[in-house]
Amino acid sequence: MSTTAFLLIILAGLIHAGWNIVAKKAGGDSRFAFFTAVIMMVLWAPLGWWLGRDELPRWGTTEWVFVAISGVLHVVYYVTLLRGYRRADLTVVYPVARGSGPLLSSLAAIVLLGEQISALGALGIAGVVGGVFLIAGGPGLVRAAHDPAARARIHKGLYYGALTGVFIASYTLVDGYAVKVLLMSPILVDYMGNFFRVALLAPVVLRDRTTAWRLWTTQWPAALAVAAISPVAYVLVLYAMRDAPISHVAPAREVSMLFAALIGGHLLGEGDRIARVCGAICIAAGVTALGLG
Repeated sequence: MSTTAFLLIILAGLIHAGWNIVAKKAGGDSRFAFFTAVIMMVLWAPLGWWLGRDELPRWGTTEWVFVAISGVLHVVYYVTLLRGYRRADLTVVYPVARGSGPLLSSLAAIVLLGEQISALGALGIAGVVGGVFLIAGGPGLVRAAHDPAARARIHKGLYYGALTGVFIASYTLVDGYAVKVLLMSPILVDYMGNFFRVALLAPVVLRDRTTAWRLWTTQWPAALAVAAISPVAYVLVLYAMRDAPISHVAPAREVSMLFAALIGGHLLGEGDRIARVCGAICIAAGVTALGLG
């Protein structure tokens, strides 16, 4: 992995952890996802127009199909993630999602796309995934065995985290193929997907406009923050995918867990800080191994 790709992933990880903390505190549902997508469309329209005026006329059916599939996968991913945040702790849902997603992405990239990975890279993946699941469980899982309510909450976090990870792996492969093989603009892949996201989420908002408006009045600052910074994180990752194998980039994204463990747990008042720090160290070592491998 090149130094440029590595630095892009580090920066993306910091931004990604930040917007997930904002989304968790907002406590939104699919309507929050709609607010975010609409604001993204408006906020990033000048850049979308600037890049799209030359590239979009060259897109054929294949490119638009990939954007549509990407849009659907991102909607399901985001709604599932938000639901997990409402029902469990961020320090369970987020690590499991970020751990299972790259594991599946890397395996699929190696098996389906024929990518190669060194022994050091394989150890890096193991370190990242091990650290993530240490953050997700650790002492909390032992204590939860004697507390039915805590056990149920952790189980929900594990379930929604793993389900979110499946969709992370799916959109990573789809978007990675779009930018690596079809040579589509990473910015346009993400931006144009918003139009499909808005179309898919609009019926939920229109079904109960009164409730949607009430939620908008309280959640728009958080939606604005997520809309402003989340595309930056993902576009940086897509650019890194152009320069490095998906099987390396996907696990390396988990450096965001280091930031989430040290910052998110403190801000949200979630426990097991020692386990989170140990997991973060494993992640840092794994990311370093991936960078060298």
